[in-house]
Amino acid sequence: MEGHGRRFRSSQSRGRGSRCIHLRAAGRGSRDDNGPATILHTNATRIRQMQRHNFPGFAGAWYQPQRSSHKSSPGQHTKDGLSKMFPPLQRDCVADGSPALSDTETDRPMSSQLLPIRADYRLADPSLHVFSGLSVNEIRSLGNFPDYAKLSGVPLPTAARESSLDTARPRPYRPFRWPYFQTMGKLQDFDGFFCLIFSWLDKLEPDYWIELESTYRERIAQRQGLFASHGKDILHSLPGSELACKELMEMVVQFLCARYPRLFERSDMTFVNHILGTTCDLAAAADPLRVILDNVPEDFAIMLRDEETGRYCLRAGVVCSTIGWTLSEKMGLAVAEIHEAVPDYKEKLKPSVDRFFSKMPTAAPIQRASWGLEIGEPLFLPATDPSFSGRDVPNPDVRVEDVNLRVDWQTLRRLPLSGAVVFNFKALFTPVAHFKNEPYVPALLLKILNEGKPSIMRYKGVGHVENAVRPALEMYNRHQEERGMVRRGWEPQTLDEHPFYPGWTDAHPSQASS
Repeated sequence: MEGHGRRFRSSQSRGRGSRCIHLRAAGRGSRDDNGPATILHTNATRIRQMQRHNFPGFAGAWYQPQRSSHKSSPGQHTKDGLSKMFPPLQRDCVADGSPALSDTETDRPMSSQLLPIRADYRLADPSLHVFSGLSVNEIRSLGNFPDYAKLSGVPLPTAARESSLDTARPRPYRPFRWPYFQTMGKLQDFDGFFCLIFSWLDKLEPDYWIELESTYRERIAQRQGLFASHGKDILHSLPGSELACKELMEMVVQFLCARYPRLFERSDMTFVNHILGTTCDLAAAADPLRVILDNVPEDFAIMLRDEETGRYCLRAGVVCSTIGWTLSEKMGLAVAEIHEAVPDYKEKLKPSVDRFFSKMPTAAPIQRASWGLEIGEPLFLPATDPSFSGRDVPNPDVRVEDVNLRVDWQTLRRLPLSGAVVFNFKALFTPVAHFKNEPYVPALLLKILNEGKPSIMRYKGVGHVENAVRPALEMYNRHQEERGMVRRGWEPQTLDEHPFYPGWTDAHPSQASS
């Protein structure tokens, strides 16, 4: 966590209408203090620059030329082309914002040797580049806590209006979809970038990257206990993830202080958590992920690009809320290998997901949710746990009062410096009995349980509670029809309010306005 020389200054330069961050870094790819400084522009200028230089292929993505210095086995990269596919450049303009770079200079980061996936940037040759297009020297020059909002193009959140964390509740996510298509979706425009996205993905709301609520203290204590008992099954990092871990921690701290200014504050490298009454010296912290574990009740998994294959692999994370797997089991695996058990993934999703990871811009984070039905509130349930067995077998003793909807609210974003792609997710539990007063939710969930694809229902593990949940949902739906809460004869389908339900803002006014 020791920072390199802090030779960073921020200014508002008028580079063709965009804000920019100046990098004063001696060495390759920059000028000394007597000349113009290299800058990183926010999204709008980056798009214009890439359009001017006519980068081939997917809009906003760039490809490594054939002259790459990497050695690979014959035929290794000819099928999917991932080894030549990169996210949008993070460094593409000179200080005055003019398109002064020649094609050769613009190609410079592409033709340079990339920092290997297992290399620690702190010890590496400063002329090496990470796959975001930045050199190690440029990254070091930023020091600690640069302005990640400008670097990424994703604004910091607005301050939450919630007066007390003790009364704060999460938004009522009901991510039920029908018909259920496990395929890649339509083209959508994210701030000028056309990205192929899943049909059930949405653009991230910057205020809700991390969402704190009344269970904060309980969950932090639970997660710390899980780490004490299970070690690397909960928190683990592999060599080469040092930059991404530091970068993620700094982005999380910046978010917390902006979103919850009465609860968190930072002065230089001192971070204060007023909820727990703790103070952390970030400069002395041995592990950035431990800082996250001790302050954020959410999970983070860091994926880094393998410079040989172009595939994204899990290299670090703090992950407590898993059902049927652990972090250590997945460590080092590529995205497709991690999702091997997901129904239809290999047949329908793998190629599109791999390309999506390769091309995802920093300015276009996304959000989605997965769901399941659980007895109680299991947070960490590895496949070796006796409670995990028998989840496909109906439990005759279960009552609907025992069953909770578990929603794993997930976000996916690219970090601007390391180029890592980060999964963030949080488990939220809601009693199924609450659905009685949520219009259209019982009928929609009942439709999915009755007619959903068997392989997907098995994967979700709903078999052990269906015998209690189905009759209850039928009763709740009749109750809503009799009271005019829903239209009689309504054919269940994905709600317009997805991932919520009609009238949720009236039932949860504080969440709607926060």
